[in-house]
Amino acid sequence: MKIHVKRKVHGLRQRWMANSMSVVAAIMLMVCGLFSASIATYYYNTVQNALIAQAKAAVSFMNRSPLSGYDEYYALAYSYTQNFSDKDKIELQFIDANGKIEVSSYNFTAGISPGTSDITAALAGNLGMYVGSDGHTNEKIIAVSCPLTYDGVSIGAMRYVTSARLVDQQILVNCAVIFGMGMALLVMVYCINMVFIRKIVEPVAEVTEAVQHISSGSYGLQIENTYHEEIGALVDSINEMSSKISQNEKMQREFISSVSHELRTPLTAINGWGETLLGDTSNDPVQLRRGVGIILKESRRLTNMVEELLQFSRMQDGRFTLEVEPVDIQAEFEDAVFTYKELFAHDGIEVRYDDGGLEEFPIIEGDPERLKQVFCNLLDNAAKHGGSGGQIDTAIGVGPETVVLTIRDYGPGIPDAELPYIKQKFYKGSSKARGSGIGLAVVEEIVTRHGGRFEIGNAEGGGCIVQIYLPLKQSNS
Repeated sequence: MKIHVKRKVHGLRQRWMANSMSVVAAIMLMVCGLFSASIATYYYNTVQNALIAQAKAAVSFMNRSPLSGYDEYYALAYSYTQNFSDKDKIELQFIDANGKIEVSSYNFTAGISPGTSDITAALAGNLGMYVGSDGHTNEKIIAVSCPLTYDGVSIGAMRYVTSARLVDQQILVNCAVIFGMGMALLVMVYCINMVFIRKIVEPVAEVTEAVQHISSGSYGLQIENTYHEEIGALVDSINEMSSKISQNEKMQREFISSVSHELRTPLTAINGWGETLLGDTSNDPVQLRRGVGIILKESRRLTNMVEELLQFSRMQDGRFTLEVEPVDIQAEFEDAVFTYKELFAHDGIEVRYDDGGLEEFPIIEGDPERLKQVFCNLLDNAAKHGGSGGQIDTAIGVGPETVVLTIRDYGPGIPDAELPYIKQKFYKGSSKARGSGIGLAVVEEIVTRHGGRFEIGNAEGGGCIVQIYLPLKQSNS
């Protein structure tokens, strides 16, 4: 079953956009602010440096000029201001020793006392700079003042003043460009985030909702995979997980049903024959022997089933351990074979045994009880599923590094489609034979813990063949 998941990503989208955009916006504001401050500093420093250069050149010229008195100084200053080439951009002022404007390229400012810090510094013999408001016009200005001396005595200052309006306009233009670029970058980031949301966030939200459906019990549910790359691979993995969970759930249900049936059948037989024998007043020895035999047979079946369930429970909770000791593997295998040989003979099944022609087999390290359980389980399985062939072949041999034990029946074999799953827990496939479906899983667990290998497949000529490979040298588990 496939589903189309509803898109519930509004909250996720809002959180993603708010978080990502707020971080980017904060960074952009900080960068733009720092860049704007740098531009402002650069422009103001450039203007101040230009004014300083002009002021120093003019002062040097004035200080080199031969002056015989104040009248000549005033005439020179007036001439200099009137012939000043940059008077349309910069105001040139001559400041007297009292801080008043004596001569200016803008005649209307003469006689005014600006009272700015640059004039104070110049009258004290130092270069002065000022950026601020003009006390008379309230216009923002940039001013530079250089001291003027005559015969080593400070007689005033030469002051260059320009409006900061054009500088501020240029700074604003540059800041507008910077903020415009920042907004364009924010729009680009927004578009990238929207693409990311459509390609990543929305699919993740959809897959998350589908997983919630699966976790709520919709096992086997399949997500329609319209995605690519990692998201597509994730959806495939989730679909596979859902299928396997569904399969396991189905096998567990079948297991419970099968175990219930398997328990009910021998219990019914035991209960029925018990009541029959109790109610039989004839004391017929044949009837009594037959009833006790059936009760023993069904009791043995119950015991084996309960043992399998206990072993499986120990495997699940990690209590499955081995009691390792030196084992005569040939003796253990032969004991199981000859025990079942007599039992199967009553059902018309012949058990053949091949000892490999060796007089003495090596001793291996293992758990004799667990290994015997493996042999008995596999022999019982061969009779149950392949007993219709009337024959079971068993053999033991020694390879270069392993002991090889083989059990083969001549029954119908295992369908090829079921072979990959035959050792899975609870799996019974199309078989109608009695059993819990966990016997082979227990066998593989025991063999694996012995460091061995358990293989099962169809034999040439029909029937099923099982082979167990156990290492000749096995460390304690």
